[in-house]
Amino acid sequence: MTALAVRRTIGVRTATGLVVASMIGTGVYTTTGLLLGGGRSPLGVLAIWLVAGLLSLAGALSYAELAVLYPESGGEYALLGRIYHPGVGFVAGVVSLVAGFAAPIAVCGIAFARYTAAVVPGVPEVPLAVAVVLGVSLFHARYGRHGARAQDALTIGKLVLAALFITLGIASPHVDVSRLLTVPSEAGELGQGSFAYGVVLVSFAYTGWNAAIYVGGELERPQRTLPLALAIGTLSVTLLYLALNALFLVSAPLEELAVLEVAHVAAAHLFGPLAAQVLSLTIAFGLLSTIGAFVLTGSRVYEAFGRDHRALFILARHGARGTPALAFALQAALAVAMIVTSSFDILLGAVGVTLSVSSALTVLGLFIVRRRGASAGYRTPGHPITPLAFVALSAWTVVWSILEEPRVAIWGSLAIAVGAIGYVLVRRRNASPHPS
Repeated sequence: MTALAVRRTIGVRTATGLVVASMIGTGVYTTTGLLLGGGRSPLGVLAIWLVAGLLSLAGALSYAELAVLYPESGGEYALLGRIYHPGVGFVAGVVSLVAGFAAPIAVCGIAFARYTAAVVPGVPEVPLAVAVVLGVSLFHARYGRHGARAQDALTIGKLVLAALFITLGIASPHVDVSRLLTVPSEAGELGQGSFAYGVVLVSFAYTGWNAAIYVGGELERPQRTLPLALAIGTLSVTLLYLALNALFLVSAPLEELAVLEVAHVAAAHLFGPLAAQVLSLTIAFGLLSTIGAFVLTGSRVYEAFGRDHRALFILARHGARGTPALAFALQAALAVAMIVTSSFDILLGAVGVTLSVSSALTVLGLFIVRRRGASAGYRTPGHPITPLAFVALSAWTVVWSILEEPRVAIWGSLAIAVGAIGYVLVRRRNASPHPS
């Protein structure tokens, strides 16, 4: 294996596709069912999706300035290491590897298996989930640039599916707009803690709005590509999510929609059971794009770790095809372990809370770099309101979510602790004359 120079070959289309593909996955087809199961009203559910979308857009606009200033691969690991301290960046990198990539890859693998099982009963779900994660990881590790082209094609297919579902669904005679005004009996007991925790759960569906920064070192003209990819991708997905969920909510009675397979139930009511099976299989296939996006971007964080730390140098090694093969392998192994052991709902909350803390800390860094006089050429629209709104809303959702579900704080704290311990150990190895 040889260390190869990184080439800037990713343009606006592929970068935007990474954002879209990373965002559109399991969350939009499952989270509304969880929200309704918690007693939230249809309008309350839509409000949660809107707030989470605006939060993601504010973060994307703020991240763009930082990523243009530091156009290198690695995401929060690279940004926080430069802004604050290498130790902060290291901890954030470990958190992103666990909560931002391995966990979503695992959840998408599980969802792929469940949607497939809805069409082909009796399929062993865990082995299938493991197989798809390993298969997608191997594909990207082996085919490199061709993997990016396949990623583009799958993303386009996913968007076509969502647009077709919305267009045909609106025309269905089974749509009942009055269902949006339904108020469950439990709704009166819900407070801001429930709303905030709902935003955190939905934030999993928006995970990936910052995907383009993880391949910043491989982007063509990053000063132009990054802002466009982050803004266009995030705004497009936000509008798509609102339309999809509005259609879900008017398609069937609330008590039937309060399940994980909310898209399957909606399709069955709108188009019939056969159409529901076709949609489930298509959603499962579309999840390959989401898994691929997380696999592609997450591997670059591992690669950045190896580039910056002698003790982990092997992670930066590229194979003959120009891809970080070992990084792909380690990421896949962690995702497989989570498929076997993770709990779906708590995992969603823990991912949302942990990444919200990391993202808020990153956006705060925008004020620090500006105070230092750094100029990226791109300026965040609406500064300072845009980044301040993101930080304030993130803090509000994190605090109330922990009060609502304390277990998510325990999971997130463990990830941070592992990162801190790892930094101390790696720093000692870096200082050793012969790291192994």
